[in-house]
Amino acid sequence: MKKKLFLLYLLLYSMGSHAQIFDPVKWVFEFKDIPSAEKEIVLKANIEKGWHLYDMDLPEGGPVSTSVSFEVLQGAELVGKPVASAKPVEAFDKDFNMNIRWYANAVSFTQKIKVTDFKKFKASGEVEYMACNDETCLPRERATFSFGGKDIKNIPEEENGSTASTDSLESEDIADSIAVDTADIKAENSAGLTERLLYGHESKIISNDLTGSNSTKKENVSLWTPVIDQLKAMGDETTSATDRSCLYIFIAGFLGGLLALLTPCVWPMIPMTVSFFLKRTKSRKKAISDASLYGLSIIVIYLTMGLLITGIFGASALNNLSTNAIFNIVFFLLLVLFAMSFFGAFELVLPASWTTKIDSKADTTSGLLSIFFMAFTLVLVSFSCTGPIIGTLLVEAASQGSSIAPAVGMFGFALSLAIPFALFAIFPNMLQNMPKSGGWLNSVKVVLGFLELALAFKFLSVADLAYGWRLLDREVFVALWIVIFILLGFYLLGKIRFKHDSELKYVSVSRLFMSILSFAFAIYMLPGLWGAPLKAISAFTPPLYTQDFNMYNEEVHAQFDDYEKGMEKAAKVGKPVLIDFSGYGCVNCRKMEAAVWTDARVKQMIDDDFILITLMVDDKTKLPQSIEIEENGKKRTLRTIGDKWSYLQRSKFGANAQPFYVILDHEGSLLSPSYAYDENVSKYLRFLENGKTKYRLKSNK
Repeated sequence: MKKKLFLLYLLLYSMGSHAQIFDPVKWVFEFKDIPSAEKEIVLKANIEKGWHLYDMDLPEGGPVSTSVSFEVLQGAELVGKPVASAKPVEAFDKDFNMNIRWYANAVSFTQKIKVTDFKKFKASGEVEYMACNDETCLPRERATFSFGGKDIKNIPEEENGSTASTDSLESEDIADSIAVDTADIKAENSAGLTERLLYGHESKIISNDLTGSNSTKKENVSLWTPVIDQLKAMGDETTSATDRSCLYIFIAGFLGGLLALLTPCVWPMIPMTVSFFLKRTKSRKKAISDASLYGLSIIVIYLTMGLLITGIFGASALNNLSTNAIFNIVFFLLLVLFAMSFFGAFELVLPASWTTKIDSKADTTSGLLSIFFMAFTLVLVSFSCTGPIIGTLLVEAASQGSSIAPAVGMFGFALSLAIPFALFAIFPNMLQNMPKSGGWLNSVKVVLGFLELALAFKFLSVADLAYGWRLLDREVFVALWIVIFILLGFYLLGKIRFKHDSELKYVSVSRLFMSILSFAFAIYMLPGLWGAPLKAISAFTPPLYTQDFNMYNEEVHAQFDDYEKGMEKAAKVGKPVLIDFSGYGCVNCRKMEAAVWTDARVKQMIDDDFILITLMVDDKTKLPQSIEIEENGKKRTLRTIGDKWSYLQRSKFGANAQPFYVILDHEGSLLSPSYAYDENVSKYLRFLENGKTKYRLKSNK
């Protein structure tokens, strides 16, 4: 709980951090070649003034502890734990409500190791850490280190024996090192993978070749050659596709704000707002200026949250978080909890001390500050109802791959929420014409409970797909939604009553029409149990291939989910390649598959004229061996299949949003501009036809 409060604190008070990239901790790694079997690996952190680095083994619920992990430890064993060179500063931190230990200026951590096989010795790993100053904390970072036999010069006499001398061992290690380095340099130069620009940043592969085994390395390295410049020369529309995604997020945020206006947590703020501004209003002009400032304050608070979430965690981190199993399961349970609360099982409210303290500030302060505190009170009081809407919005924004999407979504949400409250502040007498809260408002609350329960399964589905559990296949998901909306229809007709519901003496026309829509929606979903595409809800349901019993055979199936294997097949059959960068948690990907790929003409062209390779950028399956790269000046490790395909999309095509379609020949050369999210079937057909024509012309030369 304290950790969540601390993050909220960061969101509200470290506004300036999103505009810069901080790198306050510089690591230097040293291998101390002591003349014995025991050696030392020293990890030294140089910390900028004003920043501090947290100690190891901090209590749970606190900040991220510094930790050292070894991915490879061959021919050696660890001796004890890393030992710090200095005593940490220890102080009570009110945000975490615990004693925290940290280092400033510089600190070294020494890990002793005992070498058991000098010839086979290898040690590589990473330091995970978190840096903070008095105003903000950065997300957890990692720095990698690697040492091998060539770093050892002092070998005890008893270890040499009669079979190998120190000189021969050194010569062998150096020769192996030169051979490996030379092979890597040749491969990287031929592939154009070193010293290339990625969004204006340097990116290169450091170790563990991305292209597969040594036997196929020479043929495959060209497949990773960047084509970003060619895309730009073709007038690629990837940028405009991102703009469309942001427009979609803005509209989703705006609709979410309108939905929030109907929640029981927001409704009581209307009379409070009117009462507050009635006391202040002296003239019509003053009322308009105060109300405008009130609406602007609401927008600024929510917009700041969106900007800071992106600034602190980053767009790629949010995207990874959006497919993380723990995050999605927690969010699933949270939405179920909110649904139970809306059904009347219990009341969820923020601590009274929070809202009371903020409300008292609004009453005691004057001028602009009091209006801001009033807006902050609205945000706090309504959070128990708007929280699920905001959380869903931010997760959806994260999946767009745009760094500004969370801010755009929050702006849309805040704008739709701020406009009516600004109007209430200008015209207090509007309250007299508004319906009083009562039984109808509790019905709205219950309806929202049903909707939140349905939406909760979307988050569970994302985790289920990303990790391949197959617990929530498509027919199970659709069956649950059918039951939920049938129950909603019965509730609207008064056949189901909850704890706080008033007795329904008659069914109003509005409830009747809403129940008809709910029943009709449930009936519409019934064919989905047998494989119907259900285009209206394709963004929420799992993909069709997860359906066990499927009578529908018109969907498009990818021939390959591996880039190199798909390219190898394309070379054999002489067809162009359609690359589909997708994701299990990608809403727009499901929409494209249901709205565009189910078209008979599109399906026929993809099946007959292309090799379709679908690459899931959020696939959590572990790679057989991790891959170390350098990107944006930092060493990073690709550990999962999704990491590898995401890196391919960024490094080769300069894009990181899904869906993303591109047509290549079997050598990895670009044939046409890329295609992003656009449900226009005719336009997608032209995209395919253009790629097919370019491939035919190139093959005939």
